[in-house]
Parts: sequence; structure tokens; C-alpha cells
Amino acid sequence: MKFGLTNFPTDYSIHPAKLAQAAEERGFESVWFAEHSHIPVSPATPGPPEPGSPGLPREYYSVADPFVALSVAAAVTSTLKLATGICLVPQRDVLQTAKQVASLDLFSGGRFLFGVGAGWNQPEIENHGTIHAERFAVMRERIEAMKVLWSEEKAEYHGKYVDFGPAYAWPKPVQKPHPPIHVGGAGLRAIRRAVRYGDGWVPLMSGGDDDPVALLPKLHEQLRAAGRPLEGFEVTIYFCPPNPETVKRFADGGIDRVLFPLPSVPEAEALGVLDGYAKLI
Repeated sequence: MKFGLTNFPTDYSIHPAKLAQAAEERGFESVWFAEHSHIPVSPATPGPPEPGSPGLPREYYSVADPFVALSVAAAVTSTLKLATGICLVPQRDVLQTAKQVASLDLFSGGRFLFGVGAGWNQPEIENHGTIHAERFAVMRERIEAMKVLWSEEKAEYHGKYVDFGPAYAWPKPVQKPHPPIHVGGAGLRAIRRAVRYGDGWVPLMSGGDDDPVALLPKLHEQLRAAGRPLEGFEVTIYFCPPNPETVKRFADGGIDRVLFPLPSVPEAEALGVLDGYAKLI
């Protein structure tokens, strides 16, 4: 099983270059950087959060652009996989995002993993001009269009939400036909989306009917029905609790990768957390 880290890179936490170097030195396979463009002010998020205040944690307001942070990380590492965890596709321009993905994959030597999701914060999503109820359809079309842009010399796509005529778009990614797409979300609906246009599934750590290990037979059933091989389709647990029993259960259950959460804290504290995780793995 592979071990990675998920983190919100901010202006008050460990620098992404330092984090990436430390992760690679300690044997982690990948780092996954989160994304939020902004958090609209609401009764639940009344202002910049202070310790103990209501609303979302501060890192949701403060997180840097994941592609910039991953580019910095790519420049100081050689084997570490670099992932968005996750990129909010319905909030991004499809043509520019396709170029960012291809550029990062090119300059990292084919080390990019494209973790994607539709988002959950309705005001944030709709500030970008996407209707909240249509976000999953928007994401599907944008990913389909990006695949065309990455793989074809003369690309075009015609859908309800994405529509462009023949166009040239370079660079192309190093990984062929494109970097692996890991689709985030819990439950059977997320599995269906991942099977339809992804190369992996990224469920949150959960229990009950959405337990990822219990859902693996359903995932395998849908892959077979779609005529897709099971081999190479990865399942990655987001926010995996760092305890041996949980990690062993996922390893024994057939999970491919777990991501431990690294809090947005200064360098010395972050390195201490990494050392603890390294002992665990």
C-alpha cells in the first residue's frame, strides 16, 4: 500500500517545498494539496476565524493555489508524486486548467496525479458561475474536454456546458494519454462517476453504508460492467486516521493508498507530525 499526505498549504504553515522535501526523504509516495478559491461570508463563516470561533477552519480561507504549490514542490523533488487533493473542477476554466495540468506533468517528469471533485460550498461554486445542482454534469464535461485537449493534436468538444471548435493546445502531458484522474466523493454515486471518467476513486474516511472497504465489490462490479480492468484503478483514502489498526484494515481490505492529514502548522511542528507518520508506516 502507498502512503501519502494531504495538506492545505498556507502563508502561515510549512512551505510546500520544505514539506515536499521532507515527505520524499521520509518515504512518502505523494503529497495532495487542497483547493478553495475563497469562502463567501455567511452566518456560518462571519469573518476571518480566530481560535474557537464558529465556522470553517482558517485554512479553508487561506489555502494557496494548488498548482502553484505543487510546482514549487516539483522543483525540489525527484520521485514524489504531486497531486491535487482535490481540484474543484466546476470552479475552473476548462482550457486553462487543462494547460496547467499538462504543464505541471511535463515539468515534473510525469509525476502529477489529478485529484478532482465537484465541491460542496454552494456560494463558492456559484460565485464562479456554475449552478450548484449542475456541478457534477459540469465536472464530467470539463474532464471529458480536457482529455481531448491532452490527447489530440486538433481538439474540439461540444457539450451543454463546454463547447469549443477545433483548437491547438500544447504542451501535452508526459503521461499518456493523460495523468491519472482520481475522482473524489463518498458512496455509490461517486463510484459511478469514477468508473465513467476516472482512473481512481478517492473516498473520505467514513463508516456505515459508505465504508470504502465494504464498497470495493460494488466498485469492481461496475468496472467489469464497463469493460474496464481492475488492475491500475486505484482507491485512495482521504484523511485516513493515523493509527495502526485502521491502516492495517485498509491494507488487508485492498485499498491502494492512504492519505494522512498534515495540519497547516509551522515547519517545526509539521516535521514532528511527519516523523510520527513515518514511524507508523
